[in-house]
Amino acid sequence: MSFVFSPAPVVSVPVLGRAERYPARRIYCVGRNYEEHAKEMGFTGREPPFFFLKPTDALVVVNEGETGHMPYPSLTQNFHHEIELVVAIGKGGRNIKAADADKHIFGYAVGLDMTRRDLQNDMKKQGRPWCIGKAFDHSAPIGPITPIEKAGDVNHAEIDLLVNGAVRQTSHVAKLIWNVAETIEHLSAAWELQAGDLIYTGTPEGVAAVVAGDTLVGRVAGLGTLTVKVDPAK
Repeated sequence: MSFVFSPAPVVSVPVLGRAERYPARRIYCVGRNYEEHAKEMGFTGREPPFFFLKPTDALVVVNEGETGHMPYPSLTQNFHHEIELVVAIGKGGRNIKAADADKHIFGYAVGLDMTRRDLQNDMKKQGRPWCIGKAFDHSAPIGPITPIEKAGDVNHAEIDLLVNGAVRQTSHVAKLIWNVAETIEHLSAAWELQAGDLIYTGTPEGVAAVVAGDTLVGRVAGLGTLTVKVDPAK
């Protein structure tokens, strides 16, 4: 098979303890999935889960023990961090029951859903899609994937984010409004999940702006640490 130009390389994420890498297919994100974050965004209650997508080339892949880099994005004056547990799907399916969700999980990682908050808010006010606030270049940093059998009790793990050494976000994965298994059930009713799909499961309260020069350290207990520095705008 020939192409009019060379296809883009496969975007992949390292796997702790393995030479093979995890090829990323799609990135699904869950909106407002911690109650306190929903409140700080002006919402309350356990609303039905909703989803948005990011392109896989938005990933900033960071190896264990290294510091990744992302440029301060264009068009924004309010660039926010959102620390998240990421689920890596290893076996696809449609209409997956929550009780069977673990059979479809390859592993977990620490991720950041970076957001151009001012652009997102502008789109919301106009009733327009807010891809420009979420699905831009370098908007999805991710650390190595820990295979599920080595990840421990992720569903009750502490999750936090430090900016320049100061805690900005801290919570527990157990506080997810829709837990990992329920999220997979809802998501697979809308899309057929496949191996290579990444699910960013939502962020706790404490989201705030970062600027060029800031260093972000994200942690989920039992998983690797994600360290990313914000570089000046390109």
